Amino acid sequence: MPTNSTSAIRFAAQGVLGGYDGDSLALKVIIGLMTGMTMYNALELVVLVLMTFRRYRGLYFWSLLISSLGLIPYALGFCLKFFTVLKADARWVSVVLLSVGWYPMVTGQSIVLWSRLHLIVSGERGVKILKYTKWMIIVDAIILHIPTSVVTFGSNGTRDTATFVEAYNVIEKTQMTGFFIQEVILSSIYIVETIRILRVSLQNQTRRLMKQLVFINIVIILMDTALLSLEYASLYLLETITKGVCYSIKLKLEFAILSRLVKFVGGADRSTGFLNSESSRSKRKDEVEDITEFVDTTRTMTDITHASQQPKESSSGVGMDETDIECARYQHVEKAVLKKWGNGEDDNNDDSEIRERRSC
Repeated sequence: MPTNSTSAIRFAAQGVLGGYDGDSLALKVIIGLMTGMTMYNALELVVLVLMTFRRYRGLYFWSLLISSLGLIPYALGFCLKFFTVLKADARWVSVVLLSVGWYPMVTGQSIVLWSRLHLIVSGERGVKILKYTKWMIIVDAIILHIPTSVVTFGSNGTRDTATFVEAYNVIEKTQMTGFFIQEVILSSIYIVETIRILRVSLQNQTRRLMKQLVFINIVIILMDTALLSLEYASLYLLETITKGVCYSIKLKLEFAILSRLVKFVGGADRSTGFLNSESSRSKRKDEVEDITEFVDTTRTMTDITHASQQPKESSSGVGMDETDIECARYQHVEKAVLKKWGNGEDDNNDDSEIRERRSC
């Protein structure tokens, strides 16, 4: 005779076809609680984004806003599906809602990370990283979203349902693994590049921010690992309702740390709190910001506005390599940040510095 706990686990593995028809009160409470947490976090994020940004434009803004909005139909669709609120042909409403919300929730979260990746990578290597990761996100979205949507709708249909459910169990694990690898790659880039910054930085403000960035990306990887474990344990119901909560928490963490990173890297406008890089992005198709935002050009020995075959040598006969430029970049940033944070400059001096930096 199965106990209540074993019965709850057995039903937690179901849910691909139809809703939850078990009698576990605990599992029903968990479904409602997770749904409420996901929608609350989503609404809070939307309000924070709309109140924080003064200009509603840019990839970072739109990816953050759309991925946050995607959490709402995703959570609502699964809630309607699991509690069998909509029956007969009306059940397709819940399937459409969860599918429409799933696309921006998953891929949108990766775009949020990618949109701020240029703040910590630089040079030719940084351009390659941005290019390859961009195409990784695009290709994964095509080859993982579309097949999963096909088997999702087929599993909730009335023809060859068993075949679609069997295919769903395979494709769902495949797409979860694919998106897991994608997000691990993006988070790992942040961790590796942040460690490089820590090696050359001696300022406490810089090291504290970089350590927080590493910690948050490690937390993101751990949450993705937990979701993947639930998927391979075939606990479909628990995995789907937990996914919304995890992605909402990840978005809140990314919004917090990436916003601080933007302020730190240079030229933050007090009216928005974010780096005004729209003009530079419109001039450069690869969306890499102007190097004067990061590097003190007075410390370089080459004409950084034009490509050259050989770097000019200093009086000692040794040119600046990539490591020297990285050091100059972060020393310049740290100097500007500490000057504003440590000396408590007023708004007029800060605005003058902003105008001076933008005129470069």
